[in-house]
Amino acid sequence: MTWSRPVGWLLDHAVYRTSVTGRDNVPTGGPVIFAGNHISFLDGPVMFGASPRPMHILVKKEMFKGMLGRVLRASGQLPVDRSGDRAALLLGKNMLDAGRCIGILPEGTRGSGQATDINNGVAWLALNSGAPVVPVAILGTRTGNEHLDTVPRPGRRFHVSFGNALTLSRNPGETGRASMDRAGMEIRAALAGHVQETIQHSGQPLPHADFRTNFTAVAGTPADDH
Repeated sequence: MTWSRPVGWLLDHAVYRTSVTGRDNVPTGGPVIFAGNHISFLDGPVMFGASPRPMHILVKKEMFKGMLGRVLRASGQLPVDRSGDRAALLLGKNMLDAGRCIGILPEGTRGSGQATDINNGVAWLALNSGAPVVPVAILGTRTGNEHLDTVPRPGRRFHVSFGNALTLSRNPGETGRASMDRAGMEIRAALAGHVQETIQHSGQPLPHADFRTNFTAVAGTPADDH
């Protein structure tokens, strides 16, 4: 992954103009889950390039074909089966247990980026690894009524903001499913709130419409074993 860090920086600061805030909110050591809102196919790479720490991003397996697939694998990204992939989440947990960082776009599909709904894969990882979750607001990768597949022109202004880390745990007497649902709601609220705060501080709005596609960046939650 060493070579991919400069490439991510070049994407953010040479191809595009990316303002980054909140890096001090990212723990300097130990495992971290980065959870970003999702409006464009560029969100993962932009988050990767803006982060003060390298991360392994969960990406739909369909992207791992040809030259792009070789680049994704070489840069340490993790393929996910969007029909539900327990193996990908277990691999993500292993990465976290080793002190590494995982990047997730828990809304699952590109849309408005408001984080009004997320899947529980991120909650499962947080509860089963003990890793803190850092909400990441990503703005500018799609604007106005642009189509979901729009490639922003070089030089566009992006904004990435890292929020306060959130640590989650199971409550005494709480079932595994109840813990996961509660953790998911807490992560969603933290991410949605941070996105709105970043909009206010940066002046960069979200896209106008909540378009949806079949793009999935995070696996569904595996059956609860705990």
